[in-house]
Parts: sequence; structure tokens; C-alpha cells
Amino acid sequence: MLNKCGIASILFIIFTCQCIAAPNTQLGTPAANGAATFPPSYQDSADHIAEYYEQRLYTLPAFKAGHYALRMYRQTLDNKYAAGIWQDMARIASTLNHFASDIITPEAIYLYSQQRLSSYEGSQGERSRLRYSVTKHHPEYLYLGVDLLSAMARADEYGLKHKYDRRLRQVLRKYDFSLYATDPQMIKAWAAQLANQVFWLKQLGEQDVVQAFIQTFRKTYPDDQDKALSKQQYENKIYGMTHIIIAASGYYQHSVSAADYQWIYHYFRTNIETIIARTKPDVIAEVGLSFLLAGLDKDPVVAQTRQAIQEAIPPLKQMIPSGKDDFNLAQGEHRNLLAIMLLGWQKPHAAPKYDQNQAIFSDLPYGLEPKQITQNQSFKTTDEG
Repeated sequence: MLNKCGIASILFIIFTCQCIAAPNTQLGTPAANGAATFPPSYQDSADHIAEYYEQRLYTLPAFKAGHYALRMYRQTLDNKYAAGIWQDMARIASTLNHFASDIITPEAIYLYSQQRLSSYEGSQGERSRLRYSVTKHHPEYLYLGVDLLSAMARADEYGLKHKYDRRLRQVLRKYDFSLYATDPQMIKAWAAQLANQVFWLKQLGEQDVVQAFIQTFRKTYPDDQDKALSKQQYENKIYGMTHIIIAASGYYQHSVSAADYQWIYHYFRTNIETIIARTKPDVIAEVGLSFLLAGLDKDPVVAQTRQAIQEAIPPLKQMIPSGKDDFNLAQGEHRNLLAIMLLGWQKPHAAPKYDQNQAIFSDLPYGLEPKQITQNQSFKTTDEG
């Protein structure tokens, strides 16, 4: 007969086997019914994160859900992301409707900008403190660059414009964007955002300050001064460089020529170990994506960044945390989307476009219209703006 210790041992073994076999429903853990290799391949890791996020996509704020859906559509051309893209269009339309009707006069722009600026006042982080101290001298930048320009450019990417597009462009033309793009202090506060904005301005045909920005950026962050930079400022430098590449691609719409940005690729190759050691997963992933956008899939930097990103996914989790044990979906959307793209890269597509993807654009949110409309329609909608 078995003694008590023997029975206890058998029960422990049975219990352990049941625990191993049982599906794990813990937040952020891979489902047991999904077959995967161990250790997981890069594609496995990308699929796990995508599955987890897409099951919960529409619990995210509209900006986050739209950001995710648009970039995944540009990778896959899968219409399952159409609802997220429409959500993004609705957000853009609402923003531009508000700006076109309420934030046009210098006084309204000033009041709006001061309210936006106040959100940075009293912040403790180095980045927020720097942004407040610098941007308080140019508060209108928060309206023009961060809010208005980004919404107009996104509509343009879709092949759309606002019904009062002319009115909004007249606001943009009252300001010389080189004031912000060639200010070293503004670059230290907003490098990635300024990289986006100078490409957006050029895309809209308004002002071309791309090269002026790049020249000032390189003078602001000379490579021989890297060791003197704080962690935050080093990340700002690398973020600025990756966003030059990403913006040049139209945000994953087409490939870029590495020869056009050789100084960036040379820097990344030379300093990849430092980048991985000193920057957060978002930045590391964008470095790898910069190489993929140039068709440099076999470059060692891609493998190094993929390995670093895969290692940033905690065991038994389906996402990279925003901080230590912080698995907030919304806060982690950016880095986890980048991880999906880096680990499961397909290729860029210039999509979706109004004239090519009618299923997505069949019901436009109020305020948005196709860029290419008849002369009579153009007269009716722009003479007021």
C-alpha cells in the first residue's frame, strides 16, 4: 500500500500536469490553442502580439486604433482594418472641422496654443520639461505643427482634403515653419515631430524646409558629442533620424533609397550596440524598420534589432510592456505595432487611397472630400475658405 507521502507525491504530479496542460488565460499570455515553435520564431512573436492587440483593438482610443489599423493595412492590404481606418478618418474630420470653424484668428490660435502648452507645465520628465521651456517661446507650434499639419497631411495621404482646405492653408501660410525647423532648441525638444512636419509641409506643397531641417539637426547632434548626451537626448537624436527615414517613406507607403540617407545608415551600423543599450524598444524597432524600408533585409542591424525586440517580450506575454510590469494596451500600442512590423515585415504599400479603395471610402465623414473634384464643386467648397 502507498503511504501518505507516496499518495501526496502522485497527487502533486497529477496537479502539475493539469496546470501545464490547462489553457492559460492570464492577461497578455499566448493562447494555448495556438501552435508555436519554441523558442518562437520572429514571425511567431509578431503573430502573438498582433493577435492580442487585434482582439482588443476597438477598446483603444480612436487615435491609437487608427494608427494601428492604418500601418497594418499598409503592410497587409487586409480589409479587416477598414473600420479602424474609418475611425481615423472620423478623428481627422472632427479635428479639421473644429479648426476650420473655431481656430482661425490669431487670438483663437493663441488661446488654443496656451491651453495645449499648459499640459506640459509642471511636468517632471526631462522631455516634458524641455518641451515646455522651449515651446513657451513658440506656443503656436503646438497648433500648427502638432495638430493642424498632422491632420491635413493624413487626409492628404488618403487622397482627401477638408471642405475648407483653402482656409486652413491660409493659416499655415501666415507662419514660416523654418523658424521651428532650424532652431536647435526646438530640435532638442521635438526632433521626431519636426522630421514628420517638414515632410508633411513638402507633401502638401506648402513649404520645403526638409534640407534646412536636416542640416540643423546634424549640427545640433554631432556624432562626436554622443557621450555628452543624456539618455533622453540620445533617444531624441536617434528618434529624429528614424523619423527622417519613415517620413521619407510616406509612413510605410514606399521604399526609400539608402544612398539618399547614407549618413543615417552609416551611423546606425556603427553604433547599433549603443543604440540597443541606450534607447527604448520603440526606437530600436524603428532603426530596424529603417533598414527594411531601404530593402536591406539581410543587413546585420535588422537581425540585431529583431533579437533585441523579441527579447523585450516577457515570457508568457503577448506584448512589450510600456515600463516595468506596465501592460497598458493604449500606452503600449506604438512600440508593439512597431514590433509586429519589424518581426513580421511584409512590404510597404501606397494605400489606402480614395480613388483605389472605394470600399473603405464609401461613406466619408462630414467635412472630408476627395482632393480631385470637379471645377464647379471646387468653387462651391473653397470660395468660403
